Amino acid sequence: MTTRTRRTVTFGSAGTLVAATLIAGALAAPSASADVRGEKGPAKAAAAKDREAAGAAVAARRAAKKGISWKDCPEDWGLAKPIQCGWVTVPLDYAKPNGKQIKLAVDRIGNTGSKKERQGALLYNPGGPGASGLRFPARVTSKNKLWEKTAKAYDFVGFEPRGVGHSAPISCVDPQEFVKAPKLDPVPDSEADKRAQRKLAAEYADGCKERSGWMLPHMTTPNTARDLDVIRAALGEKKLNFLGVSYGTYLGAVYATLFPTHVRRMVFDSVVNPSTKKIWYEANLDQDVAFEIRLKDWMTWVAKYDAAFHLGDTVEKVQAQWTKLRATAKKDPLGGVVGPAELISYFQSAPYYDSTWVSIATNWSKYVAGDPKPLIEAASPDLSDVAGNKSSENSNAVYTAVECADAKWPTSWKKWDRDNTRIHKDHPFMTWANAWMNLPCATWPSKQHKPVEVKTGKGLPPTLIAQATRDAATPYPGGVELHKRLKGSRLITEKDAGSHGITNLENPCLNQRVDNYLLNGKLDSRDVTCTPHATPKP
Repeated sequence: MTTRTRRTVTFGSAGTLVAATLIAGALAAPSASADVRGEKGPAKAAAAKDREAAGAAVAARRAAKKGISWKDCPEDWGLAKPIQCGWVTVPLDYAKPNGKQIKLAVDRIGNTGSKKERQGALLYNPGGPGASGLRFPARVTSKNKLWEKTAKAYDFVGFEPRGVGHSAPISCVDPQEFVKAPKLDPVPDSEADKRAQRKLAAEYADGCKERSGWMLPHMTTPNTARDLDVIRAALGEKKLNFLGVSYGTYLGAVYATLFPTHVRRMVFDSVVNPSTKKIWYEANLDQDVAFEIRLKDWMTWVAKYDAAFHLGDTVEKVQAQWTKLRATAKKDPLGGVVGPAELISYFQSAPYYDSTWVSIATNWSKYVAGDPKPLIEAASPDLSDVAGNKSSENSNAVYTAVECADAKWPTSWKKWDRDNTRIHKDHPFMTWANAWMNLPCATWPSKQHKPVEVKTGKGLPPTLIAQATRDAATPYPGGVELHKRLKGSRLITEKDAGSHGITNLENPCLNQRVDNYLLNGKLDSRDVTCTPHATPKP
């Protein structure tokens, strides 16, 4: 999973592709019509990559010439003036830049400072894969204090990646069916339970092909990175300023590999491990371990505030309450709709984000005290929220499509069964839920690629990496791995913290350094360790 929306689980699974740096420069790129017929094996793959690099250059030149026609955003997008919206056209297949085109939704708000203070556009991706970045300019309209200085210098630009939201959206199942509850308990009691889940996963993969088959071969992180470069060109920017969170860090890392000379400033927040060995199967297994650790952190906090929550004054007692709640919901779903799967989906927000700690513990506390309504309402799907359900289904479809296309996944059920049984033994909270969410990739009906070998290309400037040591969705070693691969990068470690997406949390040690980098291009002479941001109080 990667950045979550309310689905049965996410990374984000953590939420790749093509080894070696692609030539992105318009002058250096080979002809977009390079003929790869007659080529075999590695030579054919290299020729195909050259065609995609050339196609990206063609699309960027075209976008730079056309620009973006900015207008007030459509009313149902929920983006009030002065935020403006527009469209950028990109090739579906970069190897065929003059073939079928798709349109990507973008939005912006101009810098709040003077013309002299302006440093260009800052683009943002919040993760997923499958999340929309269109809310980013709202950090300015909502007067988010953490971003006031940066907003003086930059236009804040959000976009919806290919397949997401309004950008040629994909789907794998009817959205109302997707959210229906209760779902099967993710933890299997028998081989029959496993067979039932395997059948559902295979049917989901088939549904993706049936509903969105034309998009699936092109739903890759490298293609989204190429889209990002076309958006850069359409904005009239010579170089990219980018903030990526969660899966957005992987998108940024692939962009930096493919387009090193197009990067100006790049911030990676809560990093997906970019190792080709981790994308994506192993990354999801690493998540399962990290989620268990972070769940215990939250339960320790709940125990500390037992006077407020009355769920137990030790982590063991709080864990026992969870086990009891889960067993109750398994036997008889709460309110007829909240079973173990729905509880996991709801409670997993606590390991993701400290900001949810109080609300989840409060609703749980009320349930134990005899008022089940708040917990049931929070963990239940809302079938009347048709637009929200459509968005959740779309997000899950993109998550699956990108991770399945980015890399080759194990097709042997024995391997999946063996690995998840082993990890579940000591890390039962998320393991099987995460496995079933990703299992469609084992029977994926479309091409699976080789992940990009993320590395430092000639001309890549220094970049900034921010990572919490106890992050569940993107475990700490991912930040260390990216730091090793990007020469000149600096790693800011938030020690003993585990919230996901830390650049938008108040921690002056981190916030000041992000500002200094984005505003002045300055990094510390060495890596920095920050004390954790404040944890919530009930």
